[in-house]
Amino acid sequence: MADRDKILRFYKGTEGEETAIHLVDAAEAVNKSRKFRSSDFLDPYGQEIAETIAANYTGIRVEFFGGYNGAERQCAALIHDDFMGTVNSDLQVITASWNERFYHLLHRDILGALMGLGIDRRNIGDLIISAGNVKIICTKKIADFIMNNLTTIGAAAVSCSYDELSSIPPREERCKEISATVASLRIDSVASSGYGTSRSKMTADIEADKLKLNWQSVKNPSQLVKEGDIISMRGKGRLEVFQIKGQTKKGRTGILLKRYI
Repeated sequence: MADRDKILRFYKGTEGEETAIHLVDAAEAVNKSRKFRSSDFLDPYGQEIAETIAANYTGIRVEFFGGYNGAERQCAALIHDDFMGTVNSDLQVITASWNERFYHLLHRDILGALMGLGIDRRNIGDLIISAGNVKIICTKKIADFIMNNLTTIGAAAVSCSYDELSSIPPREERCKEISATVASLRIDSVASSGYGTSRSKMTADIEADKLKLNWQSVKNPSQLVKEGDIISMRGKGRLEVFQIKGQTKKGRTGILLKRYI
């Protein structure tokens, strides 16, 4: 039996505290039922928490499903080794369409419209946007609500229809390599190089809570990064600190970043 208190102490005071509580409760329910429990949608940090918790409970494994191959937001199924049945994903995809000649809608517009309906973010997975429509992956329990209530996104009228998860192609990420030198491995310095902006602007973005390091909010621009870290910024994609090359003759640090768009 895992040490519940020890696990929760580890996440206490972090952004993952609430997620850890829900997942530990689910793991203990699985231990009793010897079946499975599924979470709501988790970001990559939440998925790491689910893996950690599953590793601390003997006889429990974790599987993830987000509706399509490469999904960023995924649900975690904590499954007992004795369970021989089928784990149901209980996901639905809704396609919302608008007139692309008059409106160019962004991720924030669509998510804002969904949140404006009072929908919990945990019930929404990835939003796959293309010209004139978006595929909204959601839990089945809120699918009918979205169908009946999502009639506008901003000023754009939208029509919704049920779709098949099989209609979503695997995620294809575009990646650009960025070589740079930085005065230090502070996150404001590294992120400004990766996103092509000034350190002062990056500091302002950090203060506005737009930047995350390994899917946790960055609170201090002087926070240091290391190889393998993932930096993400709303509307700007993700950066991977792929390689730290060492110091140049002028005392700067060479880095290689991968920017995923």
